[in-house]
Amino acid sequence: MVSHGASRTGPSGIRKIVAASLVGTTVEWYDFFLYGSAAALVFNTLFFPGSDPLVGTLLAFLTYAVGFAARPLGGIVFGHYGDRIGRKRLLVLSLLMMGGATFAIGLLPTHASIGAAAPVLLTVLRLVQGFALGGEWGGAVLLVAEHGDDRNRGFWASWPQAGAPGGNLLATGVLALLAAVQSDETFLAWGWRVPFLLSGVLVVIGLWIRVSVSESPAFLEARARAEAEEAAGARHSPPVVEVLRTGWRAVLRAIGVRLGENVSYYVLTAFLLVYVTVHLGLPKSEALNAVLIGSAVHFVTIPLWGALSDRLGRRAVTLIGSVGMAGWAFAFFALLDTRSFPVIAVAVTAGLLLHGAMYGPQAAFISEMFDTRVRYSGASMGSQLASIVGGALAPIIAVELLKEYDSSVPVSLYLCATALITTVTVVFARETRGRSLSGPADPTAPAAPVSG
Repeated sequence: MVSHGASRTGPSGIRKIVAASLVGTTVEWYDFFLYGSAAALVFNTLFFPGSDPLVGTLLAFLTYAVGFAARPLGGIVFGHYGDRIGRKRLLVLSLLMMGGATFAIGLLPTHASIGAAAPVLLTVLRLVQGFALGGEWGGAVLLVAEHGDDRNRGFWASWPQAGAPGGNLLATGVLALLAAVQSDETFLAWGWRVPFLLSGVLVVIGLWIRVSVSESPAFLEARARAEAEEAAGARHSPPVVEVLRTGWRAVLRAIGVRLGENVSYYVLTAFLLVYVTVHLGLPKSEALNAVLIGSAVHFVTIPLWGALSDRLGRRAVTLIGSVGMAGWAFAFFALLDTRSFPVIAVAVTAGLLLHGAMYGPQAAFISEMFDTRVRYSGASMGSQLASIVGGALAPIIAVELLKEYDSSVPVSLYLCATALITTVTVVFARETRGRSLSGPADPTAPAAPVSG
C-alpha cells in the first residue's frame, strides 16, 4: 500500500526544510557554475595562454570537466555516510568543502605568476568542488522529499532543483555586473576574482540556515529498523554494494533520465557563452545577459513543472521536456545565428523552459526509485554518473564539434540524440508518482493513484 496521509512535517516545517535546501544548493551551484562561466570567458587567457581562442577554451573546459569526474566519487562517499549517519551532517560538510575551494580559486595566482603550477592548482580545487557537489544533490533533494508527503512530493522536491538556475543566475549576474562596470583589462587583472571571494559570505549564510533543520524522518525510521535488525543478528551490506546488487537497474534508469537534461543544460548555458562570444563575435555581456534572463524564468518555472508532475505523473512531464528539446536543438542555434540579442534571449529562455520540464520532476522521480536505506547512495550514483557522460563532456564535445566543422549542425545533432535517449528511457520506465518513501522500493509494483 502507498500511504497518502498527512505530511510528515507540517507546512511551516516543510517550508523551512525547503528554504535550507534551496539556499544551500543555490550557493553550491553558484560556486560550480561560476567556474564554468569563468572557464568560457577568462581562464583560457589567465591559465592557458599561448593557444588560439578555441583551443584555450577547450583546455579550460577540460579542467571544468574534471569537476564532473569527481562527482560520482563524491556521490559514493557522501551517499555511503549519508545512508549511515544521516543527510543533514553530510550537507553541511559539502557546503564547507565547496565554499572553501571556490574562495581559494579567487586567491589563486595565474600562469603569468607561477607558470604551470597555476593550472595544476586550479584543477585540484576543481576536483574538490566536484567531490562536494557530488554529495550535495542527493542529500538536498532527499532531505526535502523525505520530510514531505507522497501527494505533493514533486512540487516540494523540485525546489532544491531550482538552486541550479538560482546559482547560475547569481554567478552570471555578478559576472555581468562586473563586465558592465569594468574594462576587459581590469576584469582580467583582478575583477574575475571578486565573484569567487564572494562565495565565502554566501557559505556563511548557507550554513547558518542549513544547521538549523532537522534530520529526515524517513531516514530516522530506516536507521531504527536497521539497528533493530542488526541487534537480532542480521547483517547489512554497505549501501553502495547493496545498490549495485539489487538496484543497478534503477541506477541505469536514473542515468538515462538525466542524460538529455544534463547535456542540454550545459549546452544552453556554458557552451552558449563560447558560441556567442567566439564563434559569433558578439560581446560577452550579451551572452551573459541572455543566460541571466533565461535563468530567472527557469528558476520560477521549475517548481511549476514539479507541481505538474504531481498531477500528470513524472513520466508525462519529463517527456514534454525531452521530446521538446530534441526539436529545439535545431531551432536554438538558428536563432542564435541572427545575432539579435532579443532573439538570443528568447532562444535561451525557451530552451531552459524545456529543460525545466525534465529537471523539475527529476528529484522526486529518482528519489522514488530507491529504498530509504540506500536512497542517498543510489540517487547520487545514478545522478553523478550521468554527469560524467553528460555535463562533463557536453561543453568539450560541443566546442570540438564547432572547431572541427565550423557549424552548429553537429552540435544540434548531439543535443537531439541525448534528448532522445532520455525519451526512450522514460517511455520504458514505470511511473513512480505517489509511491511511499517509507517502505522498500518495489520497481515492479504500480504506484497508487493520487487524487486531485
